[in-house]
Amino acid sequence: MIEEQTAKRGSFWRELPILLGVAVLVAVLVRAFVLQTFYIPSQSMENTLQVNDRVLVNKLVYHFREPRRGEIIVFESPPSWRSDPTEKDWVKRVIGVGGDRIVCCDSSGPRKRLIVNGHPLDEPYLYSGPDGYLDEASSEEFDITVPEGRLWVMGDHRSDSGDSRAQYTVTRDVEASTIPVDSVIGRAFVVFWPVGRATVLSVPDSFAPVPDLAPR
Repeated sequence: MIEEQTAKRGSFWRELPILLGVAVLVAVLVRAFVLQTFYIPSQSMENTLQVNDRVLVNKLVYHFREPRRGEIIVFESPPSWRSDPTEKDWVKRVIGVGGDRIVCCDSSGPRKRLIVNGHPLDEPYLYSGPDGYLDEASSEEFDITVPEGRLWVMGDHRSDSGDSRAQYTVTRDVEASTIPVDSVIGRAFVVFWPVGRATVLSVPDSFAPVPDLAPR
């Protein structure tokens, strides 16, 4: 009996490096192809995402379909967008996909709204400050059509976001102000840290009535 137990213990220690290796390999594969965590370094997505929030990103979903309006995505930013060359991974909300016409803005309510394919877009997630301040949909007017294979992305904190609108204000170049679909790393779908802010990042219902201008 003692010899049998000793043999089992010896077998366990011989197998342990293999088990650890398999666990590390699985973790690497999951991170590379399925899920990855990212932290939020800036205020550009407030109040939806706060500085130092941790989000979980689905890296697999866009292998089966393209990003959709209203989704929060993590992407590799164009080099021309970066004030810091090391800040490659950005997070923004998809406002328009290829073929969409986006106009700023209507003025039929208390807050200006973007018009996407002729539909005024309510954006309940726009930044609101502690003093009652409410962000506008955009402080700059524009009328653009998103090129095919590209995305128009904006931060929820419009007055503090280096997004498509900000780039277009400077360049007046739609191509330079959008990102290629293949630069998208994945969809941020949940805030998991801090625990008190844990929440699912769903698409607001206001995006559902936005029509497509062309079949997809």
